[in-house]
Amino acid sequence: MSLEQQIMTELKAAMIEKNEAALRGLRAIKAAILLAKTAEGKNTEISEEEEMKILQKLAKQRKDSLDVFVQQNREDLAQKEREELAIIEKFLPQQMSEDELREALKAIITETGASSAADMGKVMGAATKQLAGKAEGKMISAMVKEMLA
Repeated sequence: MSLEQQIMTELKAAMIEKNEAALRGLRAIKAAILLAKTAEGKNTEISEEEEMKILQKLAKQRKDSLDVFVQQNREDLAQKEREELAIIEKFLPQQMSEDELREALKAIITETGASSAADMGKVMGAATKQLAGKAEGKMISAMVKEMLA
């Protein structure tokens, strides 16, 4: 079942349950998918990879908004972002733990032959491709910097 079909099924269930938080999150995902499908130069189907990128983008937006709302002591808005983030994360693959990420990055560094901070771009290129959806870019970047320093 494609992501879009899953979203529609979940959306119907959330409507029946009158679950406002789930409805907000699912509608955001549905809207983003529709935008991607109707974007100029696109055909009517999007790949799984594109779906993951859309979900990651939505999750990142929610996390960024959540940080701002927490800093500004807007707990009411922060709670809405947390709820939507939880819904979006249900459709993302399980995130890697720090230890798993460190091991994967060690292998990538060995593969690319990187030895100094000057090789960070080479490592980041390979890491973002291999670990797409499994770890956040910020976390990957910070760990690569630390390992190559």
